[in-house]
Amino acid sequence: MAESLHPSAPHHLPSFITAPGETDVLMVAMGIFLVLAILAFGLLFLRLHSLPERMAHKSHKIQFEIVAVLCLIALFTHLHIFWVAALLLAMIDLPDFGTSLARIAGSTEKIAGMRPGEGADAAPRPAVAVTSVEEARTAPLETHAAMTESDSATSPTSRTSFRQAKRS
Repeated sequence: MAESLHPSAPHHLPSFITAPGETDVLMVAMGIFLVLAILAFGLLFLRLHSLPERMAHKSHKIQFEIVAVLCLIALFTHLHIFWVAALLLAMIDLPDFGTSLARIAGSTEKIAGMRPGEGADAAPRPAVAVTSVEEARTAPLETHAAMTESDSATSPTSRTSFRQAKRS
C-alpha cells in the first residue's frame, strides 16, 4: 500500500480511507444504517399518526369510525387539524342516548299492553300505492280516474261527507 500513495500524502492513513479497488466498509455500514433509520422513522410516524384510532379502538368508542376517517384524511392531506380533531374525539366519551331511549320505548310499550319491540310493527302505515314510473306512464287514464274516484268516495273528506258535516 505504501507504493501506491502519493509522495506528499502522510504515511499513516486513518482507517476509514480505503485503498483503491477495496470495499468501502464505512459507506456500506452507513448505507444500511440510513435505510434502517428511514424505516424506523416511517414506522414511528405511522404509529404516532394512528394513535387516536388505536385509543378509540381500545376503549370501544361509538365514534371509532369517525376517528379512523379523520386519521386517514390527516395522513393523506397533511392537514394536522384533522389529526387533532381525531385525537380529541378519541379522548371524549360521547353519551349513549340509544340505550336509555330504547328502555323508555320498551317501558311505554309495556304500559300500552304490547310486548317490548313490537310497537314499531303495530304502528299504522299510510296507504300508498307503489307503482313504478313505467307502469304509471303506460296505464290507461280510466284506471287512474277509477282509482281517484274510489279513494275520494271512501275518504272521510269527500265532498258528500263534507257537505253533511257542514249542515249539521
